[in-house]
Amino acid sequence: CQGKMFISLLISTLTLLFPLGQTSLPLVINTWPFKNATAAAWNTLQSGGSVLDAVETGCARCEMEQCDGSVGYGGSPDESGETTLDAMIMNGDTMEVGAVADLRRIKNAIGVARVVMEHTDHTLLVGESASVFAENMGFIAEDLTTNKSVNIFSQWLKGNCQPNYRKNVFPDPSMSCGPYKPRATLKQKKRMAQHANARSHDTIGRFLSVNIESSGVSFPRAFYISVYNRVGDSPIVGAGAYADSSAGGAAATGDGDVMMRFLPSYLAVELMRAGADPSAACKTAISRIKRHYSEFFGAIICANTTGHYGAACNKVPGFSQFHYMVSNSESNTPLLKSVDCF
Repeated sequence: CQGKMFISLLISTLTLLFPLGQTSLPLVINTWPFKNATAAAWNTLQSGGSVLDAVETGCARCEMEQCDGSVGYGGSPDESGETTLDAMIMNGDTMEVGAVADLRRIKNAIGVARVVMEHTDHTLLVGESASVFAENMGFIAEDLTTNKSVNIFSQWLKGNCQPNYRKNVFPDPSMSCGPYKPRATLKQKKRMAQHANARSHDTIGRFLSVNIESSGVSFPRAFYISVYNRVGDSPIVGAGAYADSSAGGAAATGDGDVMMRFLPSYLAVELMRAGADPSAACKTAISRIKRHYSEFFGAIICANTTGHYGAACNKVPGFSQFHYMVSNSESNTPLLKSVDCF
């Protein structure tokens, strides 16, 4: 996450689906108010679809609706002006995973991720080869740019490529565009707070499904102008999300470049396996990152196999609460919830 904080923007969705037979279950929890995506996942589950079907449907809805204006196609381009997508889906029963990163020309990133899981023995496909794979599997190649994304890129170039994610290079990245060359430094500067930004996040739509029989996680991405070919935490197992049907599931959102270094989702699930309640597991995962990056932008949501859930977020200027939505058989419609950051 880079640039200024825009708390009103929606950046990541996490959905947790639990089976029938428990109090107020099945349950769908959705971080950030992506109501239509939540409803799509809920309706799929209620109509007899599998948990993975619900995950894919909800995530695909966000991709097509561009939930916060940056999800899916037309999302913020990279330094080459191209919009690319990441996605992952995980079966917490079999521990199978399908993921794609730096995917080009294909709008349905979550669909491609599921095909990787169900039709290959691989876990992650990246870049142009992932796009060719998708086309060979029947996905339609389309232009992911829109007038909005073209304008974003144009304005970025006119503004001397500000902001960007370069450091320790010349010419000075804070004043000019590249091409850049390495510059020797005696000491690395501390990561600045402007790299914790709700708009320049690396994950936008995120769905985690946990079920006694199967569980899955998926998330497409788009973000502000990043270095081309950059991959964030979204398609990285244990970083962007993790699910294990014997313990629960978790997914993180925010500054993926920082958060992926700590595998917060994996940590949270393992804490729940050891007996921690979801809220405590989420808070511990955030605290682990805070020790090293006190001003990072990030949040995580967790749920265990009994249907209990929780969330936590790092408090920084402009971001003091983390919003999510809940839908279950009692409400039958998404309800907005929130948790105070610490």
